[in-house]
Order: sequence, then C-alpha cells, then structure tokens
Amino acid sequence: MILTCGDALFDVFANPGSTASIALEARVGGSPLNVAVALSRLGQPAAFLSKVSTDPFGRRLLAYMESERVDTGLIVRTQAPTTLAIVALDEKGVPTYSFYIGGTADRSLERSELPERLPDAIRVVHIGSYSTALEPTASSLEALVTRERPRRFISYDPNIRPSIVPDPELWRRRVAALTAQAHLVKASVEDIQFLYPGAPVESVLKDWLARGASVAVATMGEVGAMAVTRQGVAARVSARSVKVIDTVGAGDTFQAALLTWLGENGRISPDGLASLSADDLNSHLTFAARAAAITCSRRGADMPRRSELS
Repeated sequence: MILTCGDALFDVFANPGSTASIALEARVGGSPLNVAVALSRLGQPAAFLSKVSTDPFGRRLLAYMESERVDTGLIVRTQAPTTLAIVALDEKGVPTYSFYIGGTADRSLERSELPERLPDAIRVVHIGSYSTALEPTASSLEALVTRERPRRFISYDPNIRPSIVPDPELWRRRVAALTAQAHLVKASVEDIQFLYPGAPVESVLKDWLARGASVAVATMGEVGAMAVTRQGVAARVSARSVKVIDTVGAGDTFQAALLTWLGENGRISPDGLASLSADDLNSHLTFAARAAAITCSRRGADMPRRSELS
C-alpha cells in the first residue's frame, strides 16, 4: 500500500457569467490527494493521511476518497475549515491558483497527531506541495518521513505554490531537507526554475541525487520529461500529443504513474531503483507521460484508470 500525505482541498473554477455574478464549479483537489486517487485508479492500494474538516467540503472529501477506494483510516478530523483553491486557466489550459488557506484543516497537522506506527501494509510514503512548506504540517511530515525512511520507500514532489509561500529561500530549505529523505524525487521545470533561476535542469537533478535521492525526475510540459539515477543512468522522453483541456492534476498523475510502474515491475525499493537500466527508465517515463496526457485531455484532476493504459 502507498500512503500519500498532505493537501486535501477543493479546486474552484470560475465559469463565464455576467459582470454581476461568478458561476463557480468546485472539484476535489490537492496534490497528494490527487496522487492517492490516481494510484487507486491505476490499481495500487492507496491510503491518505491528512487533517480533514468536518465542514460540508470536508465531508465531501471523505466521501470522495471512500468512493475511490482510498483508505481513510489515518485521517484526523477537525472543525477547521477546508482549503479552497480558486483556479484560473490561461489559453493553453495551464492553471494559476489563489488559495484561501488561513487556519485551514490540511495545514494544521501536529506531530502529536501522527500515528505512532504505520500499518505494516504501507510500503511507500509520498509527500509534497504546500503541506511540506506550511507549519505545523510541514514539520510533522518531515518528522514522519525521517522516521520511516529506514524501513519504507519515500517519494517527494515539491509541487511549489508561490501564491501560498512566495519566499524561494524557504522553499529551497524545505526542498533541501526533503530531497535528503526521499528515494524518488519528481519536480516540474517551473518548480526548478523558481528554486534555482538559470540553473540547468540536469544539474539540479544531480544535486538532489548527491543529497540522498536515488532517482530524480523533471517534467517539462510540452517538451516531455527526463530522469537521472544515482548510478548515472539517464533517459528523456517526449510529451504525448493530446488536445489539452487543462493541466490540472497532470503532475500528480505523472507521480502516481511513476510509483505504479515501479510497483508493477518490482522496483519500488532502493535496490530496485539502483538496478534500473536506460531502457527501464525510458519505459518508466513513457508510462507516466501516457497517464498524464490522459488527465490533460479532461477538465480538472480526472485521472485515468489502469485499463486506459493497457
């Protein structure tokens, strides 16, 4: 089972309306929650750890997870409100976000609320996005992966949100700490440029490997994706051709597909990553790119099922 931890919210899309009104359409979102749902749809047992509100949005979140067969047994309930993300799409369907996040549920997880012991069935812990930068959840999740790294596979996607935390130096500190704990790190080229303006993508990936990661992956939108292993194996794939509706959830789908491929091919361990050949890495990225392209062809974070990738 793969445990994802962190953001759980509603993406709120503003549809065309009159000048005196805004028609809103809300969809379940949050990067780690999207990863959990994508994993479940791809056939991987998935669980979710976060703090979820008892408000109407929070109740919907919980019901949605249960309908998608995501294990909710580790979720902490709270009366704090649910985070809302207002989504604006550009002409290419690329989103920008404005967050209503003050005092909300998913950013309020305390260390004392972490489970003392994770269920034995959990083999992988995935973390990412703003929940790794906002306290107290950030320190709680860092404590969790630091504790679990010796016996579980750690996956990390910074998924940076400058509209929530605009300070690049804070993000750099968080990324430095968490890449040292992760076995698999995936980031978008936009995140890398925000963190290290002007730095070549491959040099950033190699720096993360030097800090402790075993495989580092960069997604580059229309250009495709690349990956490098600590053993020096590298691969690059092109993006899939698809009519893009929007890219919401595409990176989360890519992350889930990376983990799915590793699981299906018996490589979801440090030794498994160390044995990846160039052909393996190419297949790994190709599978993830195919899955992400399907999400791009749909409105919102509507991730594919395993049957769509057969």
